[in-house]
Amino acid sequence: MAEEKKKKTSPAEFVNQVRTETSKVTWPTRQETIRTAIFVFILVIVLSLFFLGVDSVFSGLVNWLLTLA
Repeated sequence: MAEEKKKKTSPAEFVNQVRTETSKVTWPTRQETIRTAIFVFILVIVLSLFFLGVDSVFSGLVNWLLTLA
């Protein structure tokens, strides 16, 4: 099979392509960004508490098992 040779892109053409693609991006509004950040913060707190609880349960279980030995 013959490999197709890829055309090299000049730096100026690359920058123009990047600008074109960037203009197609739908950027979030400030309100959407703040709402998402708050949601992430709340989720981090909830998951931290969950894993603290799981870790405490396993720690207590291991300590109890060690007292049996």
